[in-house]
Amino acid sequence: MDFLNEAAVLLGAAIIAVPLFQRLGLGSILGYLCIGLLAGPSVSGFVSEPESVLHFSEFGVVMLLFIIGLELEPRRLWSMRKRLLGLGSLQMAGCAALLMPVGLLLDLSPSIAIFLGLTLALSSTAFALQVLNERRQLATPHGQSAFAMLLFQDLAVIPLLALLPFLAGRADAAPDDGWVIARSIGVVIAAIAFGRLVFPRVLALIARSDVHEIFTAAALFLVLAMALVMQWAGLSMALGAFLGGVMLADTPYRHELEANIEPFKGLLLGLFFVAVGMSVNLSLVLDNILLVLGLAVAMTLAKTVVLAAIGLLVRLPRTEIPRLATIISQGGEFDFVLLTAAVAAGVIDQRIASLCIAAVTLSMAATPFLYQLGEKLGDRLKESRPYETDFGDDTPPVIIAGLGRFGQMVGRMLKMQGINFTALDPNITQVEFIRRFGSRIFYADATRLDLLRAAGIDKAKLLVIAVDSESAALTIARLAKTHFPHLSVYARARNRHHAWQLMEIGIDSVVRETFASSMEMSVEVLKGLGYPSSNAINAVRTFRDFDNQLLKDTYAHRNDSERLMATEQAAMAELQSLFQQALNRGRANDRRDPEGPLDSRSANDSDGASEDAGGADGSGENEERSHGPDSGTTTRGV
Repeated sequence: MDFLNEAAVLLGAAIIAVPLFQRLGLGSILGYLCIGLLAGPSVSGFVSEPESVLHFSEFGVVMLLFIIGLELEPRRLWSMRKRLLGLGSLQMAGCAALLMPVGLLLDLSPSIAIFLGLTLALSSTAFALQVLNERRQLATPHGQSAFAMLLFQDLAVIPLLALLPFLAGRADAAPDDGWVIARSIGVVIAAIAFGRLVFPRVLALIARSDVHEIFTAAALFLVLAMALVMQWAGLSMALGAFLGGVMLADTPYRHELEANIEPFKGLLLGLFFVAVGMSVNLSLVLDNILLVLGLAVAMTLAKTVVLAAIGLLVRLPRTEIPRLATIISQGGEFDFVLLTAAVAAGVIDQRIASLCIAAVTLSMAATPFLYQLGEKLGDRLKESRPYETDFGDDTPPVIIAGLGRFGQMVGRMLKMQGINFTALDPNITQVEFIRRFGSRIFYADATRLDLLRAAGIDKAKLLVIAVDSESAALTIARLAKTHFPHLSVYARARNRHHAWQLMEIGIDSVVRETFASSMEMSVEVLKGLGYPSSNAINAVRTFRDFDNQLLKDTYAHRNDSERLMATEQAAMAELQSLFQQALNRGRANDRRDPEGPLDSRSANDSDGASEDAGGADGSGENEERSHGPDSGTTTRGV
């Protein structure tokens, strides 16, 4: 019963704390650590024996490494070998060299000090990728470089874990060393052969049985078996799980295995971080608070220096170097894994591990704030290139503000029709790239009134606002409506709320950026379900027109949530009624004339099915009455 009580309390605390920490931008790992700290002996004493929880939850780390192995098929690793090995090895070696003195100051032997330096050189993959994804910077030069280093670090964890048995004093047993090494090598080769040749065939047999829970059991068996065999050989359990994942990475069962293991991995890994938090001796940390702060600052500073040097060495743009130097300057989740494993192996005592874990935790909590500083410093290092003010004497009738993916499609369509335009974009890289194709684009910020005037907006007929930033779009719209009332303005909206904001300014021609593409996808989905092309197109057109009208109707109630909800519910009921009436009409026509000529709609409705479907022979129209709504009545009804 004690176990059930502890499990219930820890799960309940995780449900509250983890989303809260995520909302604050601190990440789920810190939430788990905080739960463990509060529940452990140092604070509440709710869990008196964290060692038992830690021992059980280590399988979360094993499963994590299995999933990492599944995502690293050999061909992918080979294709990125230069960046992976080059940047990754430079980062690990440089950071370890600067951090090894930390271990010596803590009275560790040189070999163990090197191990501690390599451990503290690891960064948080979860933290870094989360920040890069939130800011859409994973594809940037510093984002790609950081990803390569993080991937190398994930791989480096395997040999570091494998080193622990040898660092634990096995050198004293010299007669057995040869047998231990031979056994380890033999087990690794056997594990690779089993994972590559035997187990895929076993999975094929299980998959044919079509029993899902047995497939899940097989995935868990593979992870546990590989881990236990490696432990028997004197190596790390995580090494076995990783090898098993890599061997199955390019098989058809990769995604199914990952989906089956992921829930167990997530829960057990969260429990592992909770157990790590429980094992922190808070009184020890508070008694040595200056030492902990010093460790955190030394680790962050050493990594920042090394990463900045690497950025200069590989000639990253100077605006990218501060971002790279701060995005992975923190400690990582594998620091907890390695430090805990080192304590279990007797390589490092619990006091040093607790101080290092506390320092790593502080550095992880500081990551979002450090990266903001890196971004600001990177912006200050931008080349002070003035915006262009000479737009020539030509004044095309259309001005496009923002020539990204959205604006480019509009510009290409205008170009195909022989309509000239002037494009303004504040991204110099984008400007220089698009100019190669002969487009009239200038390095300018459309939110500035003087640059709009210089671009000839007072003589233009139409303005297309296609910038990505919502605030920039609103600023441009206000300038256009205030200073150029004669101008027709067409604006890209990010979502429904943004569309209402543009409508408040007076922009009537608002296009939601993903609405048209979602409607096109809906046509294909209906056709895939058996609808004739004409019926699918007409049904989607009905919904499109109805939703556009609903956007305008609900504009008046945009700030009244109750009225807004009532209006939308009534509108959806009306739309369902229209579709049902059209469907009933089609069924009635089938009963009256099941083999008759074409529906009279084709002759009376100018938006006929043959035109919508793009064909001239009207094939398939005889069957449309039995699928979905008739276009003429529903369109007129809306």
